Amino acid sequence: MSDKIILQNIRVYAYHGCLNEETKIGSDYRVDMTVEASLKKSAETDNLKDTVDYVSLNRIVKEEMAIPAKLLEHVVERINHRVVSELQLVESVVTKVSKLNPPIIGDVQAVCVEMMKKRS
Repeated sequence: MSDKIILQNIRVYAYHGCLNEETKIGSDYRVDMTVEASLKKSAETDNLKDTVDYVSLNRIVKEEMAIPAKLLEHVVERINHRVVSELQLVESVVTKVSKLNPPIIGDVQAVCVEMMKKRS
């Protein structure tokens, strides 16, 4: 399948990390998501009910990012699970969560976790 809906640079302030400071102070995150789904019908009908509503995708990201976790892998898995569970037209989803300016020694712009989930 080659039809995709892509959300880029969803900016979120959240409280993820293994360090106490990370869960108290929080930090900036970026989320990017690519969803594969058949868009043929919506391209013909011009009707929102025939596509994957990107407002729903953004809502899922914001809601899951608001729940603190130690690992980004856990957050990404929760996001992907909800997308596939709640949006029936989605065949697969790839989500990348980037922690901007992570608390590690050195000049590191971001640490990212990217995972895919396919409808089974």
